[in-house]
Parts: sequence; C-alpha cells; structure tokens
Amino acid sequence: MAGMIEVKDLARHFGGIQAVKGVSFEVPEGEIFGFLGPNGAGKTTTINMLCTLLQPSDGTARVNGFDVVRQRSDVRRSIGLVFQQSTLDEELSAERNLRFHAYAYGVPSDVRDQRIHDLLEMVELWDRRKSSVKTFSGGMKRRLELARGLLHHPRVLFLDEPTLGLDPQTRRHIWDYLSLLREREHLTIFLTTHYMDEAENCGRIAVIDHGTIIAIDTPDGHKRAIGGDLVVLSAKDNAAAAKEVSERYGAEAVEVDGQVRFHVRSGEEFLPDFVRQFSQPILSIGLRRPTLEDVFLHLTGHEIRDAELDAKEQLLQEMRRW
Repeated sequence: MAGMIEVKDLARHFGGIQAVKGVSFEVPEGEIFGFLGPNGAGKTTTINMLCTLLQPSDGTARVNGFDVVRQRSDVRRSIGLVFQQSTLDEELSAERNLRFHAYAYGVPSDVRDQRIHDLLEMVELWDRRKSSVKTFSGGMKRRLELARGLLHHPRVLFLDEPTLGLDPQTRRHIWDYLSLLREREHLTIFLTTHYMDEAENCGRIAVIDHGTIIAIDTPDGHKRAIGGDLVVLSAKDNAAAAKEVSERYGAEAVEVDGQVRFHVRSGEEFLPDFVRQFSQPILSIGLRRPTLEDVFLHLTGHEIRDAELDAKEQLLQEMRRW
C-alpha cells in the first residue's frame, strides 16, 4: 500500500546554498511523523515543498497520491497546514476566521456551520467564538489555527513547529488536542520540531541536520541504536579521562559542557567496577537512560542548541553578504 506521503531524493537549492539535500522517506496513513532538527536544518523548507508553497529543485514528492508539482490543487485540498507564525486575521472573531476559510476551501454550506461548531467545541473555543482574535492568548490562537486547518476535512495535517514560543503547560494541552484530533479525524500528521519532549509523541522521527536526513526510527529505536545507558562524569583531567575510557573500555567518549559522556550496556552492572578501576580522579559521575537529546548528539556530533546558534550565525553571514 502506498504511503500517504512519499518523498524521493527531494532537494532545494537557494543559489549556491543547499537547504535540503536529496531527502527520501515515506509516511503511512495515520502516523505521526516528526522531523527533528535545529533551526536551519531544512525542516521548514521540506514542509513548504510538500505543501506546494515552494517548488523542489530536484526529486519527487506525493501527498495523498498527488504530485506536489503537477497536481498542486489536489495536494492543497488534501492537506491542512499550521505555520510557525500565526496567519489568523486578528481583527476578525474566531468564528469569522473559520467561516472565511470555509468559503475559501469550498466547504458545502449544509455542513459548514456544524463543522465550525464541532471544531470550536473540540478545541474549547466555542464560548469565545464571537471574540476578536487579537484578545486571544498564544495558546488560544494555536488551538484556533488547528481548528481552521481541519475545517475542510484534510487527509494530512502539516504542523511547522506547532508549539513554538508556548509555555510547557500550553504545549502539553496542544498535544492533548492533537491526539484527540488524530483519533476523531483519522489524520496523518507531519510535524517539524526542535523540542525533544515534543518529538516523543511521534510514531517515527527523522533526525535532520544541514539538509540531510541522518536516521529514521521510532523514539525508542533511536535510543537503543546509540548503545545503551549514558554515563556522564567529570574528572580532574577530562581529556585524559576520555582517552582512558576509549582505550580501556572501547567506548566512544566525547567531552560536552565540561563533562565526559559515553554509552555502555547494562550501566548499573558496569558502574561499580568502573569507579573502582578507573585511574583518573573522578569528581562526579552519573548514569541515566538515553534521551532524544543524546540521540541527536550521537548522530550529529553536536547538541541541538549549538546547531541553532550555528544557523543564526550563518543567517547573519548571509545578511552581511547581501
């Protein structure tokens, strides 16, 4: 059975800059599929190509069976889209925003009012339907955008950093709504994020960095692939400690934020003998299960926040050139 989203060698160049470098993946119907990566990794460029907002430089992509270049209108009728930044008309009420969208997408008049009512009830905004959007909080606007994106019964919902800038509690509520929407609407959801906790909600995650997909797996699969439990230690001489770990235990040790990190199997059994036998003076040591932050560091060689700083510096350099 063909996937709801099928991407083959998709690429996008901006002059001499390769924003997306030939990515390939497939998303089956009903899956929550995530792109995890820092700002500037190519996430938004990819989502814009899949939503027909940007033409690919190379490769192919199909959404709901339609080619994103040759069948753009069919693709657009098949998808809902929530952007990073709000695109609501803040002078209009919540209800009028949805009504305008219904007219634009040709939602039949005999189902329009009921659909608006059901969606506003679902995102708990029915009581505020007559209120101007400019009086809404950031979380309320995001919930309204989710309702708007679902108004025309799309098969795929694209979310570009859906909870960017929201507080943790509001982000949790947004995900509660998304889970409910997925069940009720039988949706396929494609999202981009750089929040590790948000990526945990995905069935599978594609880790993307510098325009290239490095790995695709489930959250647990990613964690298992990096080699077991994470040991984090601080020593009097971290460089010497990292060298001893690598040479004596065959583990790949890296220095991050003044600490030495490496992965081992069965960490609770490994640690007592390690502490007794290790020749370098240990200042502190800890053991924990790997997280998606550890996965990203293992796959790319840097933390996601470091990559964000690099992307910002790259943007500044481009601005200076212009």
